[in-house]
Amino acid sequence: MRRLVLLTCWCFFSPAFAAPDDLRLTLPSLWHGVSGVPISLYYDNVVLTQEPGKYVFQVNCDIGKSEPRRWTVAPTEKDVGDHALEVVVKDANGGILERAKTTLRIVPANAGEGRNLRLLIVGDSLTNATLYPNEIARLLSEPGNPQWTMLGTHKVSSAKPGVVHEGYGGWTWAAFLTRWADEPKDKAGRVQRSPFVFKGADGKPALDIPRYIREACGGQPPDVVTFLLGINDCFHVKPGDPKAVDKVIHDVLGNAEKLVAAFHAAAPKAVFAIGLTTPPNDRQEAFQANYKTSYTRWGWKRIQHRLVEVMLAQFKGRERDGIYLVATELNVDPIDGFPVNNGVHPNATGYAQIGASFYGWLKAWLAGNAGLTASATDYDVLIRHARIADGTGAP
Repeated sequence: MRRLVLLTCWCFFSPAFAAPDDLRLTLPSLWHGVSGVPISLYYDNVVLTQEPGKYVFQVNCDIGKSEPRRWTVAPTEKDVGDHALEVVVKDANGGILERAKTTLRIVPANAGEGRNLRLLIVGDSLTNATLYPNEIARLLSEPGNPQWTMLGTHKVSSAKPGVVHEGYGGWTWAAFLTRWADEPKDKAGRVQRSPFVFKGADGKPALDIPRYIREACGGQPPDVVTFLLGINDCFHVKPGDPKAVDKVIHDVLGNAEKLVAAFHAAAPKAVFAIGLTTPPNDRQEAFQANYKTSYTRWGWKRIQHRLVEVMLAQFKGRERDGIYLVATELNVDPIDGFPVNNGVHPNATGYAQIGASFYGWLKAWLAGNAGLTASATDYDVLIRHARIADGTGAP
């Protein structure tokens, strides 16, 4: 039996600071790591506040360590297995404001060795940048991994050998379902058609995943499809209108369900890994550089946090449908993982962290234990914050 280690981070706070009643601490029920690949949980990414440094974050786990802005672990083979992890947020006087639990699953470095893996990566500009697909490819090329093939019609100049995907700047879940233009690209060379939409016998464009598999995948479906979307779907919403935010998220995740269902119908043995929409840059000046006064860091943070809450509620326990969640929102450093002048697009460090998150999930899936059937209590916080069954829930 391992000894439980109490890991505490005491952050600076002002004597005049008064903590709000509800930070909406939000964790997935399960996240994944691989022996030899460091991962972290950044405190700013799991609470809804403009000033996370004014709180006390306590992490209880039998591995890893706390640092000023994160809890982190560099797992080894002796750490393979499940580790209960609890985050407790306290005020300046030591009073508990929020607490939530998750399970960190560490899998061996040789999980899936000798198998074949056909991987399709779908996303927006974060995928189009190709840095996190490159990192997935790099990690999959290490010893102890399957023979991998990436599928897709889009290859950019920065792609490493074998790296292709379906990632396009500015795209949404809806775009992949319906986008069509008579010309495949505009004058600037930007793709105008969804790779999954084709004209039918009636001359009308429609979603056709079986045709995509035939023409773009050599007739052999992917084993795994990953998705990282949501920024463009929700960025325009007014964060001060909770009902409008929930209505947009409700519609967005309806489109997600349609696209995943279409893939499932065409490739019933495939599984689908949905990345939780990643957090923003910590710096307001980065948003100022991109958007002037149109959008703020705090505005997007509120929307992104709500989106993650609802994604966790909607997709929990869906392994029977081949649907899994990837905790991509935990392992992105909101300061050192971003450039100083970009609000939502990471730098090389942040993209590598996204790649490590997808890799951790992939290795768990290859090991046959990527899912977790959680007890009802694991979702108490999520249910409290994600009342969206009728589309009218509000934070």
